Amino acid sequence: MSRPGSSRSYGSRSEGARSGGRPARGGRDAKRDPKVRDKTVDPVREAARDVLRAVRERDAYANLILPKMLRERHISGRDAALATELTYGTARAQGTLDAVIAAAANRPVDEIDGKLLDVLRLGTYQLLRTRIGAHAAVDTSVDLVRSEAGIGPSGFVNAVLRKVSQRDEELWIDQLAPPMADDLIGNLAFRYAHPRWIAEVFFEALGRSAGQLQAALAADDDRPPVHLVARPGFITAEELALTSGGEVGRYSPYCVYLPGGDPGDVEAIRQGYAGVQDEGSQLVARSVTIADIGTDSGRWLDMCAGPGGKAALLGAIADIDSAHVDALEISDHRADLIRGVVRDLPVSVHVADARDVVGNTGLEPGFDRILLDAPCTGLGSLRRRPEARWRRKPSDVTDLVALQRQLLTEAISLVRPGGIVVYSTCSPHPAETTGLVADVVGSVDGARQVDARGLVGADDLGDGPHVQLWPHIHGTDAMFLAAITKD
Repeated sequence: MSRPGSSRSYGSRSEGARSGGRPARGGRDAKRDPKVRDKTVDPVREAARDVLRAVRERDAYANLILPKMLRERHISGRDAALATELTYGTARAQGTLDAVIAAAANRPVDEIDGKLLDVLRLGTYQLLRTRIGAHAAVDTSVDLVRSEAGIGPSGFVNAVLRKVSQRDEELWIDQLAPPMADDLIGNLAFRYAHPRWIAEVFFEALGRSAGQLQAALAADDDRPPVHLVARPGFITAEELALTSGGEVGRYSPYCVYLPGGDPGDVEAIRQGYAGVQDEGSQLVARSVTIADIGTDSGRWLDMCAGPGGKAALLGAIADIDSAHVDALEISDHRADLIRGVVRDLPVSVHVADARDVVGNTGLEPGFDRILLDAPCTGLGSLRRRPEARWRRKPSDVTDLVALQRQLLTEAISLVRPGGIVVYSTCSPHPAETTGLVADVVGSVDGARQVDARGLVGADDLGDGPHVQLWPHIHGTDAMFLAAITKD
């Protein structure tokens, strides 16, 4: 099924077998099985396979492992772009790919050796969702297995992938997905590679509109754009667009859309003048700083600041406004990440549990502006965290909502009368968003919501008072934010 903006354009590069593949890492093992042949493998697909294996075996995050691996293996340019697409695309489509593999292999995927399954997923993705030719997709997959496991397992992979190649994606969907007439949500969830429960959450959050659900799932299933943030006081969005070859964003005055390439190659990012940050996240951070609260004494708080993107934007604006940001993070490692991006900004980083700010930091109540970007399921950023949709479970929501309730109650206790708390999540789940805010605000004397739509400045924001952004409407992650004050 062809989708606008997808990676099919990489196919011409990958159709022909590369002649410069290096020996597989398995070939260096002196104790290797004598049945295993010394075989050169495509380094691009080898990198993709190795990341998928780390995700499966160690619950690693593809977006953290792959860039480092590409640098270490000196994979760059179009090869790096292909490795990125194959890795993220395969991880994103895992559930749908597994159903196809199970049908072609005539056995459940949990009965297939994990190392073979990684390669089968990678090969099936190429066959169904790219323009890479069947011959190249199958042969390079077989080479990956043969280099490690020998002829027998590679023969199994060859047989399964050749059966997969007999149908295109639409025909497999027609065979395996629930009929749309009987199960609309199930069909769309399968078609756009989402667990059914997540599609149900989106359906409810979108007012039970089938058309909106299909558009949201399709946008979530596509390769996400890269958004840059120009840190005010260091560089403007216009300057960043000019020097990076990007385009100024639609909504955030700091946003630039990068059309392609490695953001790490952008000079402004290397200098710390800019960063990579979704436009929706920029709008959340900015909303805290532009709310009308009367006199501002300059005491700002970022309660859950890791890994530091919003803290850096808050700090840059605070530097201009002669304010100071206290940034809280419970993890030592993530606190170090924050310190790395807020250096030379008026930001103090505290390693502390934000559920008891006064007790854990000694900071006094009375903050003018508070950002609570709460830990959440992350259902709104699944397109940027490709493996996350298959890891999250409905049971995760209960514990997160309990934490969010504690944090928001604490935030309201810390803000001064007339100040502002912006509560945000990267999730559209009603339990984490509208339901949670209504519950907490209703339980705290003097607390009330104010209309957050004027703090965002985007189109199609609904009836308020909260804001829910969507990839298919706004081009951002599905960020939620609510603005709360107290008398």
